Amino acid sequence: MVAITDRVKKVEYAIRDVVLPAKKLEKQGKKILYLNIGDPNYYDFDTPKQFKEALYEAVNEHHNGYSDSQGVIQLREAIAKREKEFNGINLSPDDIFITSGVSEAIGFLLAALINPGDEFLVPGPTYPSYIGLTKYNNGVPVPYRTIEGEGWKPDVDDIEKKITSRTKAILIINPNNPTGAVYDEKTVREIINIASSHNLVLVSDEIYDQIVFDTPYRGTASIAKDASVVVFNGFSKVYIMPGWRIGYTYIWDPEEKLTELKDAIARQARIRICANSPIQYALAKALEKPLDYLSDYVTTLKKRRDFAWKRLNEIDGLSCAKPKGAFYAFPKIENLNHWKTDKDFVLDLLMTKQVLFVHGSGFDEVYGKGHFRTVFLPPIELMEEAFNRLEEFMNERTK
Repeated sequence: MVAITDRVKKVEYAIRDVVLPAKKLEKQGKKILYLNIGDPNYYDFDTPKQFKEALYEAVNEHHNGYSDSQGVIQLREAIAKREKEFNGINLSPDDIFITSGVSEAIGFLLAALINPGDEFLVPGPTYPSYIGLTKYNNGVPVPYRTIEGEGWKPDVDDIEKKITSRTKAILIINPNNPTGAVYDEKTVREIINIASSHNLVLVSDEIYDQIVFDTPYRGTASIAKDASVVVFNGFSKVYIMPGWRIGYTYIWDPEEKLTELKDAIARQARIRICANSPIQYALAKALEKPLDYLSDYVTTLKKRRDFAWKRLNEIDGLSCAKPKGAFYAFPKIENLNHWKTDKDFVLDLLMTKQVLFVHGSGFDEVYGKGHFRTVFLPPIELMEEAFNRLEEFMNERTK
């Protein structure tokens, strides 16, 4: 056997890892209800027509070669315009890097920032890539508490307590995956102040920024003013095109404290050559048009959120904080004594009822433990069937 590296042995990604046993059941003829992955296109949503038409035009206009490693200038200009209109901030195209989804942007940042043993403060629970890629770079992901009883609001005192001499950065995901939390402006400002006072890099994942239901939303850079922020965003969720794999990161750095970090990201962008060129040209053109689909999209998701949240709380043995954005809920399993772990719960449900969620500990072993994540992207009829099966399962197991 050829030996593999220790860093690859550590790689896990709960959201897709749980699909492997589901696929085995499908080969046995079982029909699985998948509520594990945040892909609107898997259900009854579709990529808006303006983007499809723009991609067809881009390919036929011969935009099929390599492009600028930092990203097509027209797209970076369009993103700067978007951020000005949505967040009221003035970006230069030079501040923006186009990536192959946000996942590549996370990899760029952590490769530039984390030396062996360095610590990255992440919300508990958090999106698994932040944990996995920190470990991949031989760093230490350190989860800080978010308060379930307060809608998964970050505990700023816990953030302060967990800062050490090895801490390099603080992450916020807002709106949040996996909990659906939307952070209030006061909390975001407090985290900005903590990062600034300790000279830490503040990272803000905002890929769900226009999928918000009940509360005002502002991007972190618009609140930060003179404080530096690295922002991640992309086109998968709001623009309903996860398979197109286009994301971006921008460096908000009024006092030029992140110049070396910006250069490090630029060098990594060059070594991987470029992101998908035709799609970049297509998006640059399509973003000139209004997002007419967005209001109906968010309204539909809100109705499905309302159904999922109500139905989950009707099931004995479960409780669920109300999601305020994105398209996830993160219910708590009130009595886990019937299973060794929340992963056992998820796999038991899959095997007996053919419903697939993601175990909460896959988003953090401390603050995600005893929970599971579901999407509320499917039509209500599909969710109703899945949650009915879940209720049957809970009744059978907890009698």
